[in-house]
Amino acid sequence: MIKSKRLSCFSKIEHGFFNRNGGVSKGIYKSLNCGIGSKDQKINVKKNLQIVKSKIRSKSKKIFLVKQTHGNQFVFLKSKSKIKSRNVIGDAIICEKRGIPIAVLTADCVPILIYDEKRKMIAAIHAGWRGAYKDIIKKIIKFMIKKGCDPKNMVAAIGPAISKKNYEIKSEFKKRFIRRNKKNMKFFSSKANKIYFDLKAYVKNQIKLNLINNIDIINIDTFDTKNNFFSARKSLKLGYDDYGRNISVIMIN
Repeated sequence: MIKSKRLSCFSKIEHGFFNRNGGVSKGIYKSLNCGIGSKDQKINVKKNLQIVKSKIRSKSKKIFLVKQTHGNQFVFLKSKSKIKSRNVIGDAIICEKRGIPIAVLTADCVPILIYDEKRKMIAAIHAGWRGAYKDIIKKIIKFMIKKGCDPKNMVAAIGPAISKKNYEIKSEFKKRFIRRNKKNMKFFSSKANKIYFDLKAYVKNQIKLNLINNIDIINIDTFDTKNNFFSARKSLKLGYDDYGRNISVIMIN
């Protein structure tokens, strides 16, 4: 379990960015695969989620997860919300309810955990390029501000994700971002006729544009085998037909 130094300063929350260590899954899912949507055995995924839950010392029955679609929808858990279904479509969760661990799953995309110490509100965001392009970060921060959060009191932790050097993209991808804003040029570079995109830097910029300046970046590349994270791109390169998912979780005590 990897911790954000800045989020670790707060005693009222638990959090963690998990790689693939410490679980029960086998084969290409070895070992802490938390992807319910993967082709892994469901019983193993459920056991892995219980392992994660115990690591963050949660007494909740389950970790709250959403059905991710690379979009910009989110779920808001109020303090008095009754958790009826966890099978809700969304790529982010905002929560003010105590004792409920909320989480997102990634396998190269960027996980973001946010906390407002004064408002006692948290968020977990799954930001792939599509979600980031569709302004999921802006949407989440604006909603949190609407609910009483202040960017001055908010801390955002950007978790492990694919690095720029391993994120090769096609020219049409780049054109899409440049058409939207010419300033996006700074997130791209070229080498040996190949184009690369800095997803983490783009995400950080989106957070800053929405007035949060207290940002912690965990500079770990999920594509790099030595870091032992699940990576969709790495799995594709190796010819696998599926891949495990890393989990990033946060909870108000």
